[in-house]
Amino acid sequence: MKTTNTGSAKYDGLGKAGKGHVSTGSGALDNQPYGFNTRFEDAAGTNPEELIAAAHASCFTMALSFQLGDAGYDKGTLETSCEVTLEKDGDGFTVTRSALTLNGDVQEVDRAKFEELANKAKENCPISKLLDTSITLDIR
Repeated sequence: MKTTNTGSAKYDGLGKAGKGHVSTGSGALDNQPYGFNTRFEDAAGTNPEELIAAAHASCFTMALSFQLGDAGYDKGTLETSCEVTLEKDGDGFTVTRSALTLNGDVQEVDRAKFEELANKAKENCPISKLLDTSITLDIR
């Protein structure tokens, strides 16, 4: 099975003075503003790291949901937040960390099995595989 999804970005102007808009092919984001001021200041809009955090949290949570379902569990709730860290690196920047925090309430699963499946999902969700950075998981 193969799926292809799209996103697009447009940036008018250059550097700090530039203003951009980002959209997803599905329309979930439609010309959402982004730029220096949304990335490094408090202006309304989004930024690439926020989008990566949302993608990683949603991908991991879905992967864990399938891990649990495949293991025979059928009732529960999973909630994951993700914090992506961007750090200055010489002349540029590097994403250095993606920190997942998981809150789960799954009926009849013990803590050890839940942690085993959560760690398997962390290692194997497609976004985890895409990111070449330290990925941590805090299970609560």
